[in-house]
Amino acid sequence: MTCSIVTVDRQLTAVVKAKVPFPEIGKAQRAARAAVDAALPSLQANPLGRPVTRFRTPAREGLDMEIGIIVGRDFAAKSEVVPSDLPAGRAAHFQLKGPFDGIPGAWQTLFDWCKAEKLDLAVINWEIYMPWEGVDPAKLETDLYALLA
Repeated sequence: MTCSIVTVDRQLTAVVKAKVPFPEIGKAQRAARAAVDAALPSLQANPLGRPVTRFRTPAREGLDMEIGIIVGRDFAAKSEVVPSDLPAGRAAHFQLKGPFDGIPGAWQTLFDWCKAEKLDLAVINWEIYMPWEGVDPAKLETDLYALLA
């Protein structure tokens, strides 16, 4: 597992925005994903991509999050599901292989690497998940990105 700098393209997303205290992140993720899944058929935003979470750092008590999915085209907001995006640019990247409970440590690895490399961060971070239903947690892959300033 290594960190690297990658160039990423802008990707459109359908998300629920939420300010979430750290202890409630899992619950908020599940609720937001259920809302996005329910709205997707009426958004006409196909083709659909992978699930995502975007957030800003630094954070003391919680995260300003955008929880949703990559979509193929823009759409009109429906209830709490709104259009957003993952930004284009240079980003620090790390791929976690294994269960989701390794995500906090993976972020620490990426942020420590950025500090050691003296990289300036733009405070926008995101995770892109592989589909996880029915997958052995040990085989999950989660891509972590930290946008560079």
